[in-house]
Amino acid sequence: MSVVPADVLPGGAPAAEEAAPEPAVLGPRARLWPALAAVYRAQLSRARVARIPLLFVATFQSVGIMILMRGVVDGGGEARAVVAGSSVLVVAFVALNLLAQYFGQLRAGGGLDHYATLPVPPAAVVLGAAGAYASFTVPGTVVTAAFGCVLFGLPLTHLWVLAAVIPLSGAALAGLGAALGLLAPRAELATLLGQLGMSAALLLGVLPAERMPEAVRLVRDLLPSTYGVEALARTFAPHPDWALVLGDLAVCGVVGVLSLAVATWAYRRAAVR
Repeated sequence: MSVVPADVLPGGAPAAEEAAPEPAVLGPRARLWPALAAVYRAQLSRARVARIPLLFVATFQSVGIMILMRGVVDGGGEARAVVAGSSVLVVAFVALNLLAQYFGQLRAGGGLDHYATLPVPPAAVVLGAAGAYASFTVPGTVVTAAFGCVLFGLPLTHLWVLAAVIPLSGAALAGLGAALGLLAPRAELATLLGQLGMSAALLLGVLPAERMPEAVRLVRDLLPSTYGVEALARTFAPHPDWALVLGDLAVCGVVGVLSLAVATWAYRRAAVR
């Protein structure tokens, strides 16, 4: 008796083909806001222990600068500039300096590969990390601004404007810090760029603009934190010009959107390499 293979019979099909499993369908990609919230909570819990001591360092640094400047600045517009610049310096220390170091180390150590395997949008990774680092600046900035007002005799009435200055200047500086860390070819260079950026925020933000040369003022206008400093300093005046305050905050917000967009592009570029 002869045996005929099944694949030569009419309508026949190999048993292997009949039993072949269908390819699995991948789940949908995570949406931006839920993914952003998850990354934010993870970064916040991760950095809570490691960053709190550095936040104290940033606060004491700004308070020390104001105490030193108290010997050469009596009051007026110069005192308003010193207090506002020292307050925003806390944001620059954490959101710019530390975030540049974090993303530089993440890229050098291969940590971006972990995020690349997750169904998380790149914007969620950048915004979540930036938001977590910027959140640590809130208590230090408030304490620095309140101490500076008492030290220089400035009114505490309009310190509520920090609710807008901190997130807007934090977004601008965090985006810049993330971009520097992701674009730097080495982690050491990312650390150097972050420290240079914080030094620029110190020198160009704390020192009164009236005492700077014209060329230095132009460089100061390019620094994202400048507009947050100007907005806060204007509120210390006896009669603040709220139109100018809103204008400075708007510029700071636009710079924040642009810097975070650049950081997201830098993350995509670094993650695919």
